[in-house]
Amino acid sequence: MSSLSRELVFLILQFLDEEKFKETVHKLEQESGFYFNMKYFEDEVHNGNWDEVERYLSGFTKVDDNRYSMKIFFEIRKQKYLEALDKHDRSKAVDILVKDLKVFATFNEELFKEITQLLTLENFRENEQLSKYGDTKSARAIMLVELKKLIEANPLFRDKLQFPTLKNSRLRTLINQSLNWQHQLCKNPRPNPDIKTLFVDHTCAQPNGARAPSPANNPLLGSLPKAGGFPPLGAHGPFQPTPAPVPTPLAGWMSNPSVTHPAVSGGPIGLGGPSIPAALKHPRTPPANISVDYPPGDSDHVAKRTRPMGITDEVNLPVNVLPVTFPGHGHSQAFNAPDDLPKTVTRTLNQGSSPMSMDFHPQQHTLLLVGTNVGDIGLWEVGSRERLVLRNFKVWDVGVCSMPLQAALVKDPGVSVNRIIWSPDGTLFGVAYSRHIVQIYSYHGGDDVRQHLEIDAHVGGVNDLAFSNPNKQLCVITCGDDKTIKVWDAGTGAKQYTFEGHEAPVYSVCPHYKENIQFIFSTALDGKIKAWLYDNMGSRVDYDAPGRWCTTMAYSADGTRLFSCGTSKDGESYIVEWNESEGAVKRTYQGFRKRSSGVGVVQFDTTKNRFLAAGDDFSIKFWDMDNVQLLTSIDADGGLPASPRIRFNKDGTLLAVSGNENVIKILANSEGVRLLRTFENLSYDVSRASETVSKPTISSITAAATSGVTDRGPSVVSIAGMNGDTRNLGDVKPRLTEETNDKSKIWKLTEINEPSQCRALRLPENLRTTKISRLIYTNSGNAILALAANAIHLLWKWQRSDRNSSGKATASVSPQLWQPPSGILMTNDITDINPEESVPCFALSKNDSYVMSASGGKISLFNMMTFKTMTTFMPLPPAATFLAFHPQDNNIIAIGMDDSTIHIYNVRVDEVKSKLKGHSKRITGLAFSHELNVLVSSGADAQLCVWNSDGWEKQKSKFLQVPPGRTLSAQSDTRVQFHQDQVHFLVVHETQLAIYETTKLECVKQWVATAPISHATFSCDSQLVYASFLDATVSVFTAANLRLRCRINPSSYLPASLSSSSVHPLVIAAHPQEPNQFALGLSDGGVHVFEPLESEGKWGVPPPVENGSASTVPALSSVGASGSDQPQR
Repeated sequence: MSSLSRELVFLILQFLDEEKFKETVHKLEQESGFYFNMKYFEDEVHNGNWDEVERYLSGFTKVDDNRYSMKIFFEIRKQKYLEALDKHDRSKAVDILVKDLKVFATFNEELFKEITQLLTLENFRENEQLSKYGDTKSARAIMLVELKKLIEANPLFRDKLQFPTLKNSRLRTLINQSLNWQHQLCKNPRPNPDIKTLFVDHTCAQPNGARAPSPANNPLLGSLPKAGGFPPLGAHGPFQPTPAPVPTPLAGWMSNPSVTHPAVSGGPIGLGGPSIPAALKHPRTPPANISVDYPPGDSDHVAKRTRPMGITDEVNLPVNVLPVTFPGHGHSQAFNAPDDLPKTVTRTLNQGSSPMSMDFHPQQHTLLLVGTNVGDIGLWEVGSRERLVLRNFKVWDVGVCSMPLQAALVKDPGVSVNRIIWSPDGTLFGVAYSRHIVQIYSYHGGDDVRQHLEIDAHVGGVNDLAFSNPNKQLCVITCGDDKTIKVWDAGTGAKQYTFEGHEAPVYSVCPHYKENIQFIFSTALDGKIKAWLYDNMGSRVDYDAPGRWCTTMAYSADGTRLFSCGTSKDGESYIVEWNESEGAVKRTYQGFRKRSSGVGVVQFDTTKNRFLAAGDDFSIKFWDMDNVQLLTSIDADGGLPASPRIRFNKDGTLLAVSGNENVIKILANSEGVRLLRTFENLSYDVSRASETVSKPTISSITAAATSGVTDRGPSVVSIAGMNGDTRNLGDVKPRLTEETNDKSKIWKLTEINEPSQCRALRLPENLRTTKISRLIYTNSGNAILALAANAIHLLWKWQRSDRNSSGKATASVSPQLWQPPSGILMTNDITDINPEESVPCFALSKNDSYVMSASGGKISLFNMMTFKTMTTFMPLPPAATFLAFHPQDNNIIAIGMDDSTIHIYNVRVDEVKSKLKGHSKRITGLAFSHELNVLVSSGADAQLCVWNSDGWEKQKSKFLQVPPGRTLSAQSDTRVQFHQDQVHFLVVHETQLAIYETTKLECVKQWVATAPISHATFSCDSQLVYASFLDATVSVFTAANLRLRCRINPSSYLPASLSSSSVHPLVIAAHPQEPNQFALGLSDGGVHVFEPLESEGKWGVPPPVENGSASTVPALSSVGASGSDQPQR
């Protein structure tokens, strides 16, 4: 190929890239072999698209070309093999071994044998060379570094890793220059030529009116860049704008040939007239280009493809030559988000399991329903952050269930919520589950939720649920894996209609009405959209949705505009508006990023008859309904999944967004922020009113517990500033009338004295165990790991069962004290050490695969599946006293030492990267904030230090505030733990609990104890603080203000034969998903799990704010007031 031909390929590559022909770009790169796109290669490796990785490489090299190429293909296939083993997919691993890896046996037979032997291991990490293999993501990243080095060193890739430097739209410019030249050669040049084709040379029309061939505007053509060296032809440039042609509709509604129905009068609605409009009855095949009626005339490919980052965006304007970059449009210069979009994160709620579906109440705009991936449903008052209701999935009446359902639940009790939704008046809500069942609850205000109907609705999953009012009778509409849509009476549960006609599982339903005609749209997993009337006449329309896979449909709030959102199997996503009168796509919205298949299905919502929103690319994207260009995109302060679930409230002031780690973020616009503040202030005033009424009989404990509470104003310890708990407001508000009329109903501390007052479970004993020194739940929430003082680790695992369908840790079911088949124990190195006198420490990796632990000797790295010691490191002295994994990199560990230093250690390279000095005594606490990029440390010197985690410089340090009349003992521990907001952190010392703000290192709240505190921790949602004491009591505090709300006395969990002076809790751990569950590790070696009674659902009620007790400065709030009739610590 000549050099000019080669350069033409690069121009075509640039053009394809600008026009978003993404697959074609990479196909041409691979087939030509001229340019190796390293960014594309990296993305495919990160996503694990191994077939595409090898196909792309094949355009540049083959396995046996040279040693570099051989190494490249070997590393890729080895990684694919290890991932199959890690997923315990042995058949796939064998297939990879035989088809992909055997080719290397001729070059290194011993290596191939060693790879084959990995099949015999329960976990390939038992192989010493693979012992440091982390999770899939980190392993791919490490491999990619090696691959890039090999590619850069491979001579076959020389001169193929850099794309030539070209001006934007170089091919367009050349074509435009050619058109200018052709125009100059015209025999009858016209001042305003109308160029409409590139297929033949341009000639202007004859003066007598004859015209040269002029096809319609080509999407390629737009406004004109300056053609270098060619003078303009006319007063205003070479080519003047011409009106854009009126585009033809692109998709038609198709009648169902298998169904006959009477002729009806047509109307401008989707299903108008007595039965259906004529426009829906005429099939039309969708043409290739998208029609758009907004000034930026969008070509088909611009509409369907997202521009890569870093490439200048271009909008095709309705003029007749070539487009130029148009500032003010495109993703890189998105419009500023209007103030009426909810984009400020105001609440972060922890549901305890991953949210799958959410819905705000139609009248009470701060009331949010949530359904999760383990079948839980929650009802939140987001104004007060109070979870009013939490219900786990259970079948209400197994006896009336179908045999297929009973068999399915026995085989696998795991159930997910597919949809949760309120009825139009908010008196009912429905839950569609992934197994056969629909449950309808009635709602009576507050936390009063009652069982109403249970329907065994479909064979397989129930994929969607909606309410409708045909014939003024409330109905429930469901669809499922059995390819049917069914309509049920919402009062009795009687089945009214079954609609059959889909050939694939039905994914969603969208009921609506126009001009008194009630109808239902449905979408299936084969991409078909159908429409039904409430009769037995079959589907009225049949057409294909963009993406042809998972599609949902929704109307604007006023019911006048219809939209659909879909994701294809290969990761393309679409939002379109439909022209109902013609059954055609009216506009296709731009801004989605194509992702790998399996990442998730995009969900969307509409609000205010003006905006569309979708969860995509770890963010929320917004569009104005009248503009196909992306309006703005926000990441909600980070922490979102690839395809977050989203839901607006009915007035569009709040937006609920699902986040990672089971959280729900509530975003608000300015009106929404005012709504939430009004709610808080109203609740605050209500609590003050009730306090004022009952003040003549208020007890000293009430006064003590409320001292130091801050005002609603902008103080450093305001509740809003702490993102803290205001759940007491929700508790007080519904009972205003009752409380103000009955002076005897005063808040009282919840005391738990009897075993019957809570759920407490002592885990199965191990006689070799001495006192429990460290305790933690696994990140999955289904196990508890303890480190005993004799250096032995104990692991309790909960299994799925009829009594525990989720398999999560619970006080209701006893777990198994687990050991691998080998019977070995995880035991720390204690050579020449008395472990009873040492300071034990451990840390668990994020994927629960490894635990790093020490009991005064070397640090050991254990495999949690096999209990085998993978390595030991950091020989004495000094000894490790605290361990913390870096939040972004499991290979980086902060190690606190007994010589007061902190070592930043890289496990992979076995090297101390930094040594931090600032404390004077041993390190007793370490905590990372991934939000602020800092490490906070604490020591036995009662000092707090803040370190920058980029360069490891010390930013600030401060000593604990010592309560008056108290002295700090020489060896007392100080622990630190970050709040969920990653800005505030909890400090735990034997004398006090305190909340600090990190950037200023200021104490914003302090609670002083009279009995020594042994340990304390935040609940998983940071709304509570659990604290254990040496007198064997446990206290539960509201985290926002450190006010005591519940006390668990030793008589509720220790036998009468044991004295609390001899047995007491040493450590406390909070469940990672259940905010009201915690565990204690005791001095006698016992471990107890605690949960409130199911009837209570939470630990006590926080005290109301007393009138006049507010302060605008951080107060030292000692709750041990003298004369209290209920003595406080």
